[in-house]
Amino acid sequence: MAILIDERTRVVVQGITGHQGSFHTGQMIDYGTRVVAGVSPGKEGQEVRGVPVYDTVEAAVEKHGATASIIFVPAPFTKDAVLEALDAGIKLVVVITEHVPLHDAMEIMARARLKGATIIGPNTFGVISPGKSKIGIMPNQIYTPGRVGIVARSGTLSYEIAASLTHAGFGQSTVVGMGGDRVVGLSFIDVLKMFEQDKETEAVVLVGEIGGTAEEEAAEYIKGMSKPVVAYLAGKHAPPGKRMGHAGAIIERGRGTYQSKVEALEAAGARVAALPWQVAELVREALR
Repeated sequence: MAILIDERTRVVVQGITGHQGSFHTGQMIDYGTRVVAGVSPGKEGQEVRGVPVYDTVEAAVEKHGATASIIFVPAPFTKDAVLEALDAGIKLVVVITEHVPLHDAMEIMARARLKGATIIGPNTFGVISPGKSKIGIMPNQIYTPGRVGIVARSGTLSYEIAASLTHAGFGQSTVVGMGGDRVVGLSFIDVLKMFEQDKETEAVVLVGEIGGTAEEEAAEYIKGMSKPVVAYLAGKHAPPGKRMGHAGAIIERGRGTYQSKVEALEAAGARVAALPWQVAELVREALR
């Protein structure tokens, strides 16, 4: 099994005729994702990698039954693109775009709640269920089907950890990039709940970082999980008050420190790796 997406997911690419949209459409198709349509206003009738392009998401839903969308639209226009997808009935929207204005992100999340839809991102690498489907920008070759779920704030770190798990013989059920911005659609707890309920996920890897309290909040949920959790946290040596890559990765007023997160996770029973390549061995120990 998998969470969020599988081989039946039908994807529309918003911004498909742009450089990033067209390139990653090809990558997703090569992986086996069912990319059924693209949207680029004013360019209806064109094709990208054999995928028909429409002016509206509504047309993509009506003509091809699209159920999920991926957004490759510049930040100033991202809100309108996401709201269009939600209003067309799309239930899963993956927002790759970074630097989405904070008030726009808040409006997006409020509309998604009203529509009963799920937002992944903004500023995410996406989501992949290995061997089934991927909606995102992650490299195709590092994943393999299996029973370890990954939820991450950081893209690059999650790639490294997924590759090391694959090398160690541990495939992945689904890998979810929450997004690195301050306001994102899914929390660690949201995804942990999905993995807890997924019968074929046997262990979960949580890839966190400094800033905010998401990992401490996740620790409270982990206390009641039946499945083992292994964590890795980035930003151990980051100075307070300095943003480290992601908008959400900043320690403020003593909150969100590396040590506070490690202590909370370990107290909840999670195994915390000091280095990324140690995660696979901790997963091995957890599954013995």
